[in-house]
Amino acid sequence: MKSFLNQLFDYNFNCNKKLIDECHKLDKIPDKSATLFSHILNAHHIWNSRVLGSEPLYEVWQEHPLKNWGDIHYENQRSSFEIITNTDNFEKRIDYENAEGRLISNTLQDILFHIINHSTHHRSQIAMDFRNEGIEPLKLDYIFYKR
Repeated sequence: MKSFLNQLFDYNFNCNKKLIDECHKLDKIPDKSATLFSHILNAHHIWNSRVLGSEPLYEVWQEHPLKNWGDIHYENQRSSFEIITNTDNFEKRIDYENAEGRLISNTLQDILFHIINHSTHHRSQIAMDFRNEGIEPLKLDYIFYKR
């Protein structure tokens, strides 16, 4: 399980890094894409905080300048790898309060997979936004990463 989760988080890290690098090359990042990528970073951070039992530093839809994306992304990844490395039971239940204040409980495994799936979902929205803005989207499918 640890090996597979590490691969998924490495894939996620690489995709986000490529997207950050691509955005640095653009004259202007489409507004919707910037909002979505900040959300990806924030959600990853919030989930890590829930697992670690710490107070998150960011709000769900808080926007970050491009110059901060790399540092936030790196810290998210470092935290997730630390969680995976230090976990012996991925079926452990994590209790947390959702954005609406409701108490929820999920397994650590489900939360970790959700971080990856959530990021992939929003990266696909960014790809559509890029295309709509005349920018060629990156090829970030998992199979390209594995080749």
